[in-house]
Amino acid sequence: MIVPLQITFKGLEPSPALEARIRARATRLDRFEDDIVGCHVTIAAPHRHHHQGYLYTACIEISAPGGRIVVSHDNPRDPAHADPYVTVRDAFDAAIRQLEDHVRTRGDRAAPHPSPLPHGQVTRLDEAAGSGVIATDDGQDVTFDRNSVVGHAFDRLRVGSKVRLAAAGDSDGLRASTVYLLDTPYSAA
Repeated sequence: MIVPLQITFKGLEPSPALEARIRARATRLDRFEDDIVGCHVTIAAPHRHHHQGYLYTACIEISAPGGRIVVSHDNPRDPAHADPYVTVRDAFDAAIRQLEDHVRTRGDRAAPHPSPLPHGQVTRLDEAAGSGVIATDDGQDVTFDRNSVVGHAFDRLRVGSKVRLAAAGDSDGLRASTVYLLDTPYSAA
C-alpha cells in the first residue's frame, strides 16, 4: 500500500536525500495500520544555538481510522538532533509506538476489516469547472469535484496524479465523496 504522504521543510532547503529517507520510513507505517489515509511530515530547523548549530525538529501527523496521531519530536537539548536524519528516525520510531498503541486500544481488529479505499488515477481534469474524472484500479470511472479533494489539494492535481478515493453511486454514475492525493507527477517541461 502507498501511504498518502506530504512533506514540508521549514527553515531549511528541501533535500532529495532526506525526502527519500522520509518516504522510505513512511512506507513502513502500513505494517502497523493498513488503513492510513494520510501522513504529513514537517522537518524544521527553528533553533540555532551558539555551541551546537542547528537542532532539527520533526512533526508527524498520521490520519487513521479512529483518529489522528500526532508526534512532535523536538528535543532541542539533544545534540544528536543536529543531524536531520537522526531527528527523522527518532520521530518515526515514536510515531510507530503511538500507532501501535492506537491500533491496540482501538480494539476493532477482531471485527472484519473494511476494505481499503480504492486507488485510481486522474484521467480528466477541468480546472475552470473544478471537476474531473478518476479511473480506478478496477476500471471504473468516478467523477469528483473540488470540494471532494482533501486538504485543499485540488490545485495540485494533474492528469496522471495517483489518488485514493471513497465513492458512491447515484443516477449519474459513481461520484467521489472524498479524494486523497497520493502524488503529483512532475511535468516534462
